[in-house]
Amino acid sequence: MLRDVSACNTYNYGDALYWDARYLQEAGCGSFDWYQRYSALRPFVRNYVPTSSRILMVGCGSAVMSEDMVKDGYEEIVNVDISTVAIDMMRRKYEHVPQLKYMQMDVRDMSVFPDESFDAVIDKGTLDSLMCGTNAPICAAQMLGEVSRLLKHGGVYMLITYGDPTARMPHLSRPVFNWKIELYIIRKFRCKSCKTCSVYYARLLDCYLIIEISLTNQTIWFTCGILCKRFLKFIFRLC
Repeated sequence: MLRDVSACNTYNYGDALYWDARYLQEAGCGSFDWYQRYSALRPFVRNYVPTSSRILMVGCGSAVMSEDMVKDGYEEIVNVDISTVAIDMMRRKYEHVPQLKYMQMDVRDMSVFPDESFDAVIDKGTLDSLMCGTNAPICAAQMLGEVSRLLKHGGVYMLITYGDPTARMPHLSRPVFNWKIELYIIRKFRCKSCKTCSVYYARLLDCYLIIEISLTNQTIWFTCGILCKRFLKFIFRLC
């Protein structure tokens, strides 16, 4: 399992220093949601994650997805990110929202939490960041091992990724996780309220939603990729 270059560019998305510098540079620019907004993911989130669930949002950044989920009735979301700058910013922004908690943390080591601490873990691009960094296979294994450890029996892992499904499968299909996989297609997102966002998101391709279910945990995998015959065959085999 090599470093996945299918969803990478020249930035080192696996480096905390990169993210600190980026959030400092973008201070005052408002929030940013990678890949998909909550409105697009809501049908799947509501279907697999009850509003009473204790949720871990890994790699939260400056996204408003957790805020939107609270507005939709979710009661407890713990948000973690490797960037101290992002966490400090989000703590100040949501200090009066008791349903949201923000903690600076590396997803490869979340030992501050005991085993089976969460009903659901949501990952919107964080695994992608690790897959674009150095020692990608090791980092991915560390993160997914922590996710598996933190999920309660019957818990749900939702992964939104821009990676090639064939590059993600070797990491997610490890026997130790015992995850069954299902896949759904989500249409590409375009922001109607911001011309800049519209241009940016117009470059994104259609998304796939892959749901992994096991006897011990349920894992939902959203993945973005090229919609071609090769991947359609891959989707139909999984479904």
